[in-house]
Amino acid sequence: MPRLYCPLPLVCGSTLDLPAAAARHVQVLRLQPGDTVTLFNCGAGWDGPMQSPGGEFSATVTAMGRSSVQVRVDTHHATEREAARAVHLAVCMPANERMDWLVEKATELGVASIQPLMSERSVLRLSGDRATKKQQHWHSVAVSACEQCGGNRVPLVHPVSSLAAWLKTGAAVDPASGGQRLLLALQDKTMPLREAVDVAEAGISLPEANRSVTLLSGPEGGLSRTEEAAAMDCGFAPVSLGARVLRAETAALVGLALLV
Repeated sequence: MPRLYCPLPLVCGSTLDLPAAAARHVQVLRLQPGDTVTLFNCGAGWDGPMQSPGGEFSATVTAMGRSSVQVRVDTHHATEREAARAVHLAVCMPANERMDWLVEKATELGVASIQPLMSERSVLRLSGDRATKKQQHWHSVAVSACEQCGGNRVPLVHPVSSLAAWLKTGAAVDPASGGQRLLLALQDKTMPLREAVDVAEAGISLPEANRSVTLLSGPEGGLSRTEEAAAMDCGFAPVSLGARVLRAETAALVGLALLV
């Protein structure tokens, strides 16, 4: 059954017109009145939060127009396929189209949010309208990935920021919530990521649902020593993925896969 992200209030028994993107999807699939689809609407839009009861809804196509599709919302299913631990990925954007690939794969793995960053060695630099358009584009990439993989919660893609500004305003995770801050680093004798998480969580009495991790990953060439020091001053603990040096986008995804 096709899965469609529908960022509108979904109420069983109601009839609604699908948003343009979802309607195009239905038309491309050549569905007809009487065919069924799955709708979900939990997550945050690129320009703000979206309220939702979660789960997903069965719906039936009731009418097809030249550019519109009407559906009847039938049944709510309290189905969730999200990661047990909320992982917030702060990543210095890789160049070319690799950021698109990173957003797609991170969404498939179950990332809770993505913070695109620019650091001293970043090749990709965005600002103004270009940064806003990229944020919206990456939100669309995350939506498509959720539709494909079965996730019901679209991860929030934050506005592009410099690493320095983000460390000052957005890096903090309330220690009372059990949140950890981890920095992927190439320093010698750095504790392996998985071990660092296990050691930290062994001393936490909070339920698993309240635990979260913010994982900071650098660009091609890594963070500078000054940037690593600034991150550690903000409470980020350096962790390792092993002896090999991974590409920027690979390292971020390997770290995420070890955490979710």
